[in-house]
Amino acid sequence: MEALDLARWQFGITTIYHFLFVPLTIGLSFIVAVLQTFWYRTGRHEYLQATQFFGKLFLVNFAMGVVTGIVQEFQFGMNWSEYSRFVGDVFGAPLAMEALLAFFLESTFIGLWIFGWHRLPRAVHLACIWLVAIGTNLSAYFILAANAWMRNPVGYEVNEETGRAELTDIWAVLSNDQAWSTYIHTVGASFITAGLFVVAVCAFKLWRSIHHNDTGNTDVAPPVRERALFRGALKVGLVLTLAAGAFTVLSGDNQAKLAAEFEPMKLAAAEAHWDSEEGAPFSTFAVGDTDEGHNPIDVSIPNVLSFLATGEFDGEVHGMNDLQEAYEDYYGPGDYIPNVFVIYWSFRLMMGLGLFGVGIAALGLYLTRGRERLPRSRWFYYAAMAALPAALLANIFGWILTEMGRQPWTVHGELLTASSVSPGVDLGAVAMSLAVFTAVYGTLFAVEVGLLWKYVKKGPSHLVPDLEDDEEESTIPHFSY
Repeated sequence: MEALDLARWQFGITTIYHFLFVPLTIGLSFIVAVLQTFWYRTGRHEYLQATQFFGKLFLVNFAMGVVTGIVQEFQFGMNWSEYSRFVGDVFGAPLAMEALLAFFLESTFIGLWIFGWHRLPRAVHLACIWLVAIGTNLSAYFILAANAWMRNPVGYEVNEETGRAELTDIWAVLSNDQAWSTYIHTVGASFITAGLFVVAVCAFKLWRSIHHNDTGNTDVAPPVRERALFRGALKVGLVLTLAAGAFTVLSGDNQAKLAAEFEPMKLAAAEAHWDSEEGAPFSTFAVGDTDEGHNPIDVSIPNVLSFLATGEFDGEVHGMNDLQEAYEDYYGPGDYIPNVFVIYWSFRLMMGLGLFGVGIAALGLYLTRGRERLPRSRWFYYAAMAALPAALLANIFGWILTEMGRQPWTVHGELLTASSVSPGVDLGAVAMSLAVFTAVYGTLFAVEVGLLWKYVKKGPSHLVPDLEDDEEESTIPHFSY
């Protein structure tokens, strides 16, 4: 094993861990803003409770995302100095815009939102959480634009004297087709994740209510008003998940067509598609032989891959064997085929787990049709709670597909991963930092789960007390965190 191998493992582990929090932050900021808007427009007490309850869960997740995201930037200079030296002039621009514009926006107004309860006018306070949501989504776009540049480098030229990529057109970088498509797909997946987070929390609280009815255990049942609150929030989460699911499927179709144009090797690896073919089939299950470059076992649907890649059922899709030959002729000798097993199954797990969550949302909307109706079968609540980890795993596998599908490049066609690692970092140093990061991140994960579990069990009443029958809503103070 070399320092390159461990450096890749370290970056992969820390990136995947960080990406557990990113989709929730993107989606929950929007959900909390919508809930507070409902409260602002209607004045209904349950919307205030829901806003502060899910707002607190959002803040826990936001803080963890910030802490884990900082580590990513340190690794560029520590383990990947050759990469940083090559891309710094280009890659630094969108990252600087993210820090100075988007992150500054969201971090400033999230502070005003946290401490502005009963201090700021309601309209101003509402504007603060919407600016947080806007800043969070802007932040995601700038980061994804930088990442998209690595897969489809545009708006630059390589200085022959310094050997560095130099930015020539920032607008080309920000308007990159890959950037727009990746952002739309990622935000759609983030809203699915956040919607299923709300669904899972509500399902847990409502399941406790059903358990109370069956056992008479008054210690676990949420108050009657909380049951009404979670019934309404459940519907919000189900609607958002289903709408975001349709949005994500459509954007995924565009992602496939862009991959066929800019990253044909990744598309071919995702389908274990070895030889160029017109009317290429979509593989549902395959056992491949990477040494021989073919699939001894392949269960597929005719012509579907061609339609996904080109929009035509008889369109040509390039295979890995032909692309390998073309890349060797153009770039020189080397192995340009990524890890087919990882890419192939990451693609299917991403789709399967994501569709499972969307399917639960569709089923939930059917079972909760009617104003006061709730599912009585426990299995639905179990499935709804299981949909959250499924959505998180779908995001992770999607990110693995994106990053490992680009291999062996860090910047496609310009810089190999093997040439990107820091020359002065040895195996022992990377192993030590990997062990430390793994231990710290494991601790942070336990803290995150513990805090979320604590506040979910307490429910919204510990933040904003329930109204008594003879109380007016105006008498309830707006509690801060």
